[in-house]
Amino acid sequence: MEEQPLCCCEYVDRSGQRNHLAACCCDCPDLDEGCERWLTCRSLPPGALERIADTVADRVRIPWFAGAVKVNVSLVPPLVLLPVLLHIAALHFLLGLVILTSLPVVVLWYYYLTHRRKERTLFFLSLGLFSLGYMYYVFLQEVVPRGHVGYSQVVALTCGLILMLAALTRAKRDPGYLPIPASNEKSLQQDLPNKSVRGSSNGLHGVTISGAASGRALNGEVKSYCRMSAEKLEGVKRDWCAKCQLVKPARAGHCRLCGRCVRRLDHHCVCKVFLLSFWRINSCVGEQNHQAFILALSFFMVTAVYGITLTLHTICRGRTPFVALFYCPGAYSDYSSALSFTCVWYCAIVTAGMGYILLIQLLNISYNVTEREARLALRDNTGRRLLGGLVIDTGQYNRGFLCNWGHFVSLGSSPPQRSAEDIV
Repeated sequence: MEEQPLCCCEYVDRSGQRNHLAACCCDCPDLDEGCERWLTCRSLPPGALERIADTVADRVRIPWFAGAVKVNVSLVPPLVLLPVLLHIAALHFLLGLVILTSLPVVVLWYYYLTHRRKERTLFFLSLGLFSLGYMYYVFLQEVVPRGHVGYSQVVALTCGLILMLAALTRAKRDPGYLPIPASNEKSLQQDLPNKSVRGSSNGLHGVTISGAASGRALNGEVKSYCRMSAEKLEGVKRDWCAKCQLVKPARAGHCRLCGRCVRRLDHHCVCKVFLLSFWRINSCVGEQNHQAFILALSFFMVTAVYGITLTLHTICRGRTPFVALFYCPGAYSDYSSALSFTCVWYCAIVTAGMGYILLIQLLNISYNVTEREARLALRDNTGRRLLGGLVIDTGQYNRGFLCNWGHFVSLGSSPPQRSAEDIV
């Protein structure tokens, strides 16, 4: 008998059973046990919170035509908490001080929680995008009606925002993933782990890996795969990725969050401190999207600084933006000014983090080093700290300022590299 299609409020849960939105609070043994233990002051068994969270995440859905659609839970907190916290902060400058100080602690805690569990989350991306949208909304609703911002200035700010989003969209695309050879996937998983991957003395004896014919290099970076034999065993050991089952070209790296190898991997766009956490695009930054990542950062910096300047000129007349940021007596005279001033400080905190990211990226490009290479050089004590430790020069690919920037500008201009096709 043919199964009936799902109605708009039905869905197939993670156990493969048909379920209904009306029963979202029913039949949850883990939650029932957790509530019972909480009422009787007993501790939860190991893994109970994770199972409850997975069940809740599976049941948070919205009705749709072909069945209820699952909603990513990490998208919800920024949409709810950000406007609420900013409006509360606008009630009094002490509340603003407390909220703008505690917010970084909360986001930093969430970052370390997800990073430790090696989870991919849309929280930081949704927080960044919603922050942009909400700041733009407050600017149009509270600042522009005061009459001190001209039409051309609003158009310039809007164009900067559109250009930044366009660059961010490009940065979210393929960063340069190395294709996994489908024809060899099973044989690689069965045979090769017993050979050079485990560091045996026999290595790849009698095994030949064929790829692209040429071995041209630019600034020491291999641009295509070379034919490798048993005589180059050490190179195979160093560049072999046991997870993707392929030989990586120079400067490529394996991302543990994406589960893929990326050409000229810079980083996965995870942030070390709160100020940087807003710019987590939930994707790798590699050979194909590094330029777009830098453009997105640059457009953001220009647009944010311009918007902050326009707002401070409106609510703190007669003062320079830097002075008005720290001394604006009439900022809390009315709620509209207080909300605008609170949003300015929120933008200033985020912009400071963006500026630090952009500075580090520009310095790394100037020395032709990626963030991943700098991290490995620090771990192995093979790099030089320059400019007070802001940049780590490995010396391996550095060919001078102009050549390094020329190399960066030419990234992605050559055809994508091909993975190893056959292992005989």
